[in-house]
Amino acid sequence: MGCAPSIHVSQSGVIYCRDSDESNSPHQTTTISQGTAATLHGLFIKTDAADSIPSVLTYQGRYPPAARSGSRKGRREQGQHSCIEAETQTSHTSVKVSSTELWLGPMRLTQDPIQVLLVFAKEDSQSDGFWWACDRAGYKCNIARTPETALECFLDKHHEIIVIDHRHSRYLDAEAVCRSIRATKPSEHTTILAIVPRVASDQEEMSVLPLLNVGFNRRFVENGSMIACYNELIQIEHGEVRSQFKLRSCNSIFTALDNCQEAIEITSEDHVIQYVNPAFERMMGYHKEELIGKELTELTKSDKNRADLLDTINTCIKKGKEWQGIYFARRKSGDSIQQNVKVTPVIGQGGKIRHFVSMKKLCNSNDNNKQIYKINREDNPLAESHSFRLKNRRKESVDVRSITSRSSDAPSLQNHRYSSMARIHTMTIEAPITKVINIINAAQENSPVTVAEALDRVLEILRTTELYSPQLGTKEEDPHTNDLVGGLMTDGLRRLSGNEYVFSKNMHHSHSHLSVPITINDVPVPPRIAELLEDEGSWDFNIFELEAVTSKRPLVYLGLKLFACFGVCEYLNCTEATLRSWLQLIEANYHASNSYHNSTHAADVLHATAFFLQQENVKGSLDQLDKVAALIAATVHDVDHPGRTNSFLCNASSELAVLYNDTAVLESHHAALAFQLTAKDNKCNIFKNMDRTQYRTLRQAIIDMVLATEMTRHFEHVNKFVNSINKPIAAEDSNSNSEGSDFECSTNIRNSPENRILIKRMMIKCADVANPCRPLNLCIEWAGRISEEYFAQTDEEKRQGLPVVMPVFDRNSCSIPKSQISFIDYFITDMFDAWDAFAHLPNLILHLTENYKYWKSLDELKCKSLRCSSD
Repeated sequence: MGCAPSIHVSQSGVIYCRDSDESNSPHQTTTISQGTAATLHGLFIKTDAADSIPSVLTYQGRYPPAARSGSRKGRREQGQHSCIEAETQTSHTSVKVSSTELWLGPMRLTQDPIQVLLVFAKEDSQSDGFWWACDRAGYKCNIARTPETALECFLDKHHEIIVIDHRHSRYLDAEAVCRSIRATKPSEHTTILAIVPRVASDQEEMSVLPLLNVGFNRRFVENGSMIACYNELIQIEHGEVRSQFKLRSCNSIFTALDNCQEAIEITSEDHVIQYVNPAFERMMGYHKEELIGKELTELTKSDKNRADLLDTINTCIKKGKEWQGIYFARRKSGDSIQQNVKVTPVIGQGGKIRHFVSMKKLCNSNDNNKQIYKINREDNPLAESHSFRLKNRRKESVDVRSITSRSSDAPSLQNHRYSSMARIHTMTIEAPITKVINIINAAQENSPVTVAEALDRVLEILRTTELYSPQLGTKEEDPHTNDLVGGLMTDGLRRLSGNEYVFSKNMHHSHSHLSVPITINDVPVPPRIAELLEDEGSWDFNIFELEAVTSKRPLVYLGLKLFACFGVCEYLNCTEATLRSWLQLIEANYHASNSYHNSTHAADVLHATAFFLQQENVKGSLDQLDKVAALIAATVHDVDHPGRTNSFLCNASSELAVLYNDTAVLESHHAALAFQLTAKDNKCNIFKNMDRTQYRTLRQAIIDMVLATEMTRHFEHVNKFVNSINKPIAAEDSNSNSEGSDFECSTNIRNSPENRILIKRMMIKCADVANPCRPLNLCIEWAGRISEEYFAQTDEEKRQGLPVVMPVFDRNSCSIPKSQISFIDYFITDMFDAWDAFAHLPNLILHLTENYKYWKSLDELKCKSLRCSSD
């Protein structure tokens, strides 16, 4: 054993065994505390303190593996030169053990060293093998000799792995030990391994089911090799133990959910309720036992929702998209309550939706507050007084005088925050956001605690600078989406490496030599052009045919037709000749050399804008000035476009980027140049006869719409439209009881000056990027043109040594279908869903759906071009 004949027993029953040859070494002492007997692998020790030595030992260091091949005597001799320490109850291992870092989704976990309990009635090569395996793996190890001590030790240590000797039933009833341990709560996350005897080659292999039924997790056929034991333990650690550790950590998540103020409901992919938290129980009046296992369809529905609302929600979430909106739910008592609901699909194994998580908050209305107050009072008689105390505490914290009167006390952060808010109420200069914050703070004063806390979160959001920019998630790790976002929604500065770049000479803009228009005589429109223009009222109008028959001058002819339809000349008080000259001038300043941003694109956007203006909801929301401004803005929105993105111009330090401070460079240039060109020549000045006030109003509307086409504010415009127009109209539609009141409320929402601005912005944005919603043949042509323009930009960036803004648009490797899919997913779908909800354009959505399927089919066939060879 490594200790010589010198054995000492203290009065407390502790045995000290000291090596006589190396008595000065402090590491040569083995301590055994309080027990009846112990077998220390080769040395059986008996003491007079017979009732006080336990049969559970924790070994810290033992014989090296090489010693196991020799006799007991040889092992004792080799053990004399090793550091040996054994003590009960505590562990001070000589092996350096470090914790393991694991991740459960975004949650970082730290696992302590594994604890192993060996249950062997007697020592043999198998117990030695597992002992040395634990030593090598850095695990903490205990050995128990009896069922009683095994259970006692497990309840004290909560081991992750238990190894039970199942070979000799006459010494140890392994199954009884396993059942007794499994009967305890801590064993829920423990892996129990059964050591079974070898089976002779002529005998049939036994089934593991009896072991599993008893409570064992695994079976190990006896093998005294330390490496075999080590491999088994390591596999258990990396498999069952780590999985159980992660499952055990889920308790913290459920604790958070149980204490969350928001009502949480988790269902399966088939909408079977799997979990509800206490806040949900309080809100809905059910106990969780009444809900778990039920399908949502079994619960009573409120009749205040739109008939198609559930279908809308299901359609959205089954696509893997999050749905958020107002929903009326029926409580157990039969009352209907209005909730703000967010349903999030959870993707699981196989990339399929496995769960739906619903977060529900009561909408802030007096009826709802009364109902929830009544619920809490019924469920908890102390809730009323508790709520009263919390409200008083909140009121006191807002009262500056009460705070200063308690100045001797250390002020809390909450008190400090509310005192600051109280001072805001006295400010004489108030910005709109300040007024909003003041209103919210005032509303907090008399609100229930849950509402006040929700308003706190609202205030935190309002204080951020980027209120409308989305938070990019893992979806945007797709390189096509990343490059589109980088190329269309940034100024290029994030990609700069600190070097100075000189913009190519051919990209400099000098307006002293403006393009001269080609004069079109005042003669009848050629028959072929007139025939094509007869179809201009259709969404399927083929702009490329008009481009061909007009020798790439479609803007003048289409502009004359559409401006006449909307009475633009009459409104501007100008002649048709002036309008024609102006259209010729504007078209001449589009670059025909650009594959995409040319006058054909301008004519296409003008056509889409005119089409939208003919829709009933749009027509009823805008006045004549709005319509004229929209048509002019569509005409000039990309004038003098260089065929390069804003990011390119900023990276190249172009004159335009310097002039406009790297902010909305092209859009600012288009708007400014349009008015410069118009004012430069009196015969082209369509505004010359307008009243000054009317002109300034019209000019501001045109500028606002052109600037709205800048993509860095894309999500701001879309979200404002949804929140200010879509949602209020939907709420009015669901709440109205009569057709007349519904129409009146919706009209008031649409016709407010602020909302008319949002409608015009949304309209020109949709017209500007409507290519994916055109018929397939037009969609394919536009995709080829924009891709060619991006390819040309990438080529020039490489030639000039500029940062490559959109690396995936390399003409040698780019997949056009993938780029179209990313563009539709990220920019188009949500925007056109919102626009369709307002303007009612089912034909566009149908085209968008079919075109998306087309690009997906090409992508699945690994085609990178516009068409596959089989097409």
